[in-house]
Amino acid sequence: MEQPIEHSCLPIRGLNLHIAQAGKGELGTVVFLHGFPEIWYSWRHQMVAVAAAGYRAIAPDWRGYGLSDQPPEAEEVSYDDVLDDLLGILDALSIPKVKAFLVGKDFGAIPAYDFALRHPGRVCGVMCLGIPFSPFTSSFTTMPEGFYMLRWQEPGRAEADFGRYDIKRVVRTIYILFSSSEIPIAKGDQEITDLVDLSTPLPEWLTEEDLAVYASLYEKSGFGYPLKMPYRNLHKRPTIEDPKFQVPVFVVMGEKDYVYKLPGFETVLKDGIMDKFAPDLKITYIPEGSHFVQEQFPDKVNELLMGFLKDHSV
Repeated sequence: MEQPIEHSCLPIRGLNLHIAQAGKGELGTVVFLHGFPEIWYSWRHQMVAVAAAGYRAIAPDWRGYGLSDQPPEAEEVSYDDVLDDLLGILDALSIPKVKAFLVGKDFGAIPAYDFALRHPGRVCGVMCLGIPFSPFTSSFTTMPEGFYMLRWQEPGRAEADFGRYDIKRVVRTIYILFSSSEIPIAKGDQEITDLVDLSTPLPEWLTEEDLAVYASLYEKSGFGYPLKMPYRNLHKRPTIEDPKFQVPVFVVMGEKDYVYKLPGFETVLKDGIMDKFAPDLKITYIPEGSHFVQEQFPDKVNELLMGFLKDHSV
């Protein structure tokens, strides 16, 4: 029987953070951490699967995203807020120590890795999609000026670009761009949203109904905070000295994920660099998998996730 996904808000460090939950958690808890332009909803397939298998599935909206509160405008954006919020969520939900698996995607993979390093007693395993671990934050200074991350780091530029269209079209554009195997790079006379027009179809695995859900959630939050975190503040991420994972780490990469082409990413994955930090490491590639592999091939990702959970049962 499919477990229903329930919704609530938790008061965490002065903000009400939205939490989606499913399952009772007899076997433990799986915490899903989304990226951009995603939201809790991007984990819908995985939440139902792990809940049916006896786990408690939890998927928060990060502060400033979706149904979670916006931080005060004048408050300085800090990467540590993301980690502290996650710790607050585990405490508020009374998740026992060494009972939580973390599953991160895109930007959400970075706090998943860092939380496991900072709080090894709270985590029993980390699975990340699309982003390998590195103790250093990439600067991408070798990329062309039109590279989307460089463009979005400029205060006001993405806001002006996105502001030309409604929320639904912006989310649609980013999903189409990030589903490609090519890195989004604009020409000098283009903005990033100019790379996609309305004639370009959605990926076949993303429905108009799905797009409407994403749009409704970003209608509430807007893009202001998501542009600040990660794009304009992730470079302030503190370096963890001599990082060494004490828990199993599982990385899943789609072979057609554009991220794979970013400078240094293939080297980290294929030259054994991650092994230096994660003694218990597994890396798996999904042929034809895109940046949104958990939505594109949910059954395959669910199979890999369930295997990881069973292999490292609490």
